[in-house]
Amino acid sequence: MHVTKLSVVIPVYNEEATILSILDKIREVRLMDDIQKEVIVVNDCSTDQSEQMVLSYQQSNPDFAISIFTHDENKGKGAALRTGISKATGECLIIQDADLEYDPREYDDLLRPVVEDFADVVYGSRFMGAKPHRILFFWHTFGNKFLTMLCNVVTNFNLTDMETCYKLFRTEVVQGMELCESRFGFEPEVTIRLSRIPDLRLYEVGISYYGRTYDEGKKIGAKDGFRAIWCILKYGLFGRFF
Repeated sequence: MHVTKLSVVIPVYNEEATILSILDKIREVRLMDDIQKEVIVVNDCSTDQSEQMVLSYQQSNPDFAISIFTHDENKGKGAALRTGISKATGECLIIQDADLEYDPREYDDLLRPVVEDFADVVYGSRFMGAKPHRILFFWHTFGNKFLTMLCNVVTNFNLTDMETCYKLFRTEVVQGMELCESRFGFEPEVTIRLSRIPDLRLYEVGISYYGRTYDEGKKIGAKDGFRAIWCILKYGLFGRFF
């Protein structure tokens, strides 16, 4: 597939501590085949200085394609992603969290299977490969693997990391999906909907993971895990109604 532009969608909610660092990392990345980047920041009604910092960064870096869209109320990560996805103009699109848990230098690893026309969608797995992974929470890892297994049961995929942030799509694939989840249910919903696309080619590649503690700003918790289970049941077992 010929790719000239990668759209990087960043949902932002109170990320003033890291947003400039992640923008710097994305700006510094040089992609394979001289693929260009557009960054789409969706401010989900942050109460800190995140939006002002992005606007200032945008003005200071006029040669770096950054667009910012703002929700007038906090709607959740899934809603921010849906806004960003709708604005993308690149042939491929990747989701990038605003924190520093994932490394933009690995974009090429996810792009390559699409550029070489093996894949339509590529997930970056934190649970495969030899790249560095910060050791943190047993139960968080167990929960991720349990949710991935449950999602695999209803999709017949053999993913190792359904909950990963790094999901790269051919843009027309993800823009053609009718996504509904507004919060962290986005991950199982989009995976289950992908499983229903005939002849879709889904790949995984190993990525690094520089996880945060809750003191460092991690937001996902147990209630989000229970919501993910509900979404797997909702879209997986009762999917014909949704």
